[in-house]
Amino acid sequence: MSRAADSAYHAIRDGINSGALAPGAALREADLALLTGVSRTPVRDALRRLEVELLVRRDAGGHAYVSDWSPDDFEDMFALRGLLEAHAATRAATRITAAQIAALRAVNAQLKAAIDAPEGPDIAGFVTANRAFHTGFIAATASPQLVAILAQLVERPVVTRTVQHYDRAQLARSAADHDELIAAFACADGGWAGAVMQGHIRRAYHAFAAGRAR
Repeated sequence: MSRAADSAYHAIRDGINSGALAPGAALREADLALLTGVSRTPVRDALRRLEVELLVRRDAGGHAYVSDWSPDDFEDMFALRGLLEAHAATRAATRITAAQIAALRAVNAQLKAAIDAPEGPDIAGFVTANRAFHTGFIAATASPQLVAILAQLVERPVVTRTVQHYDRAQLARSAADHDELIAAFACADGGWAGAVMQGHIRRAYHAFAAGRAR
């Protein structure tokens, strides 16, 4: 992929993940070329890549739209993420270094600061810290396959949408899960780490499902 196409890809993906490009929104090449500052050809290449990642879909006429997943799609995504991240946590527990554990503690401190922001939870700050936490422990697996596969699941826009349904207590529960995961890592206990992560993801799924039902 060319540098221009890569730039367009990241810009469009960021727009989808942030919600600036909403589910079901039409993705017109001319508009996206203006938005991303590249020509239509790189935009076309970027859209193809996003189709493979299931962030973009096309109708029968070939028009591109931001994917709007069904309830079954969301359930499958959370189930896959739960299985894979639990496996990643189990594997990381016996491979993670003291420096990596210290980095996770620092990131979780940032996440807690976002939750406790004086004017109310800083959701953008929480999402950024949460992404860094999950990316950090997944990297500790030393498995390129897990890193590549989970990178797509962790970046799904559903993550941001889930957090938007959380109140402060639910955000704090998420931070507490991270603390427990760090404790499991410090004990090199893969069974404990995997169980914490599976529960963490299932709790997120039910929060998301409840938010969609409102």
